[in-house]
Amino acid sequence: MLIPPAAWFTGFIPDLPTPFDGADAIDLAAFAALCERQVAAGVPAIVVCETAGEAPTLSSAEQELVIRTAVDVARGRVRVIAGAVSNATSHAIELARRAEAAGADAVMSVVPAYNKPMQEGMLAHFRTIAGAIGLPVILHDNPSRTLRPLADETLLRLVESRQFVGLRDGSGDITRPMRLSRNLPASFRFLSGDDTTTFGFIADGGDGAISEVANIAPDLCRTIFSHVRQGRLQSARYLHKRLIPLIACLSRESPAALKYGLNLLGLMSAATRLPIVPLDAAAQRGVVRAFAAIADEELIDSVGA
Repeated sequence: MLIPPAAWFTGFIPDLPTPFDGADAIDLAAFAALCERQVAAGVPAIVVCETAGEAPTLSSAEQELVIRTAVDVARGRVRVIAGAVSNATSHAIELARRAEAAGADAVMSVVPAYNKPMQEGMLAHFRTIAGAIGLPVILHDNPSRTLRPLADETLLRLVESRQFVGLRDGSGDITRPMRLSRNLPASFRFLSGDDTTTFGFIADGGDGAISEVANIAPDLCRTIFSHVRQGRLQSARYLHKRLIPLIACLSRESPAALKYGLNLLGLMSAATRLPIVPLDAAAQRGVVRAFAAIADEELIDSVGA
């Protein structure tokens, strides 16, 4: 039975990194273990081959391999959202088609970086990608990386097609869900793409977050979301504040800091692909201190604090 995205595109959804081995090849065993860990944590979906996954450094064939691995591990227990990240529309279409063939449940399509398209160009870009596949499309607005934001007016024009089912909003604008929800289909979902402002985003009507920190503390993130939905805002705010030092580390050096944190937990190598390089010693110490600030006994024991 086909489950509509409105049912699973909600809560904290991890943006998974792509592990590499000593030979700069994808470590599929480590990646499969990351996927299984998130399934066990009860997440509704996982995002692969996107920001934390170093998508621009992966070949089309590597991306398809990663997506197939995620689908094989998920076995329908969670949904797989595959990035189709390219500033060339034709390449984004190729990636989206490969994701569909690999069994992804949806694709995530980001505002093109570097090209700086006008709003009409963004509109045509997203519509052309959606028209080439049969999967739901989740939009990704990340102005800090793309320089040009997806305007509210463009979003409203896109959602005239029900194929566009949600937005990953990395703008940090926590007012967007409340501002636009009345003009959008009830099934459309707003998820924060900025861990720093996630609490405010969800408290102001957002439906969840696509999160890097959820890779490290999935249970804590799920508790924060549950508290907000139950109206326990003070408790949710307190827990979110515990995550802020780690979020700051992750946002400064993404995804190298995320990979180092997961390495501390024994889950994967900290190896990155150029132009991303591993953390220096000072940044590594910052991540260790941030782990301690979470005050999560299981995490602290894992890093010997």
